Amino acid sequence: MQLALTLNFLKKLAKNNNKEWFDKNRSVYEEAKGEVKLLVADVIKGISAFDPSIASLEPKDCMFRINRDVRFSKDKVPYKTNMGFMIAPGGKKSIKSCYYVHIEPGNCFLAGGIWMPEPENLKRIRQEIDYSGDSLKKILQSKNFKKYFSGFDEELKLVRMPKDYDESHPYAEWLKLKSFTVTMPLDESILSDKKVVDKICAPFKELNALNQFLNAALD
Repeated sequence: MQLALTLNFLKKLAKNNNKEWFDKNRSVYEEAKGEVKLLVADVIKGISAFDPSIASLEPKDCMFRINRDVRFSKDKVPYKTNMGFMIAPGGKKSIKSCYYVHIEPGNCFLAGGIWMPEPENLKRIRQEIDYSGDSLKKILQSKNFKKYFSGFDEELKLVRMPKDYDESHPYAEWLKLKSFTVTMPLDESILSDKKVVDKICAPFKELNALNQFLNAALD
């Protein structure tokens, strides 16, 4: 499994992000999409070994369109310069915690968790942290988890504690979060490695416990 063609296509797209160029190179895009589709299928299979909740997914359930939605954006560039896929129970539109792969020259990464949950689900996750914060702490501080992820991303975070929670709460910093995601950079060379699926699934295996914790809050 190698994504050399995909990376090369995305590099050229970043320099020629317009419909005329894309239409001329649509056949190359379809080849690149095919490469990614094969990777998605193999990653689904790899993850299902430790998380059977996603075993029935097909690649089309997980892959995002390359077209940007520019209706409400000042930036009218028509295409994304990345190809990403989200594996979660129910597919890419799921509200559940996920495994995410982002393929973009110079900015490849793996991620997981739940990004910007709806208010009711945010409330449920905070309640789960309030009740079972010790379990979450054990997950985030485990040696194997920290080998890949440094903890929750904190770009979306309240300054003050949410309503009904005290500032002295032992897990105050997690309760202030509005998203519960973790991220790790992915060396671009891995995408041309014969063991790319294993190297993607190894971090995701350690992410599984966090996903199960967050999904338990929503069930």
